[in-house]
Amino acid sequence: MNSRPAIFVSYSQPDRRCAFELVARVEAAGMGCWIAPRDVSPSADWAAEIIEAIAASRVMVLVFSASSNGSAQVRREVERAAHKDVRILPFRIEDVPPSRSLEYFLSTQHWLDAFPGPLEPHYTRLCTHLGAILAEPAMKAEPAPVPSRASLQTPAGLAAGELKHIESALAGFVGPIARQLVRRAAVQALTADALVQQLSGELENDADRRRFSELCGRGQA
Repeated sequence: MNSRPAIFVSYSQPDRRCAFELVARVEAAGMGCWIAPRDVSPSADWAAEIIEAIAASRVMVLVFSASSNGSAQVRREVERAAHKDVRILPFRIEDVPPSRSLEYFLSTQHWLDAFPGPLEPHYTRLCTHLGAILAEPAMKAEPAPVPSRASLQTPAGLAAGELKHIESALAGFVGPIARQLVRRAAVQALTADALVQQLSGELENDADRRRFSELCGRGQA
């Protein structure tokens, strides 16, 4: 897909019905959305598709609830959006405060409260906000392409097998997205230690960073 919709919708599975209702209302208003699993290409790398869709979007609508508040996948999507300077618009369907891991990214965002129900008038208000956001001039640069495995540069002193080992170690903390994070970091890292140090920054706390570094055989990052 050469062009992607400007709106990425992040949600947790228990909120699937609300997320897809939201997408139907927004798209009926003439604005394109990207939502998984609907827009994941057949046989595609799921994590790569999500990363590329977030990077290409102008705004992320986060369906925020107690469920998404505790979802590691939602947290990673919000982190990616923040790192790519994608505006995040939380659509709060339950009256719950954000967890510490999300509060850092959402504390300065404008929230749309979608409670109490019914949701229909809140969908209308959301469409109005999204229309205003998309009417603003786009300021983001085009996202850099993800390097292919064939073009991946291996840092000095690190064999291909060791690179795979680091990817496996990272996957234990962040899941399938580890493959994409390692690919990107390997292009910039000049040494194996620098690679591990850079990847440890993707982890949420010091304990995980230390454990990841130990699993990579590099001591404390």
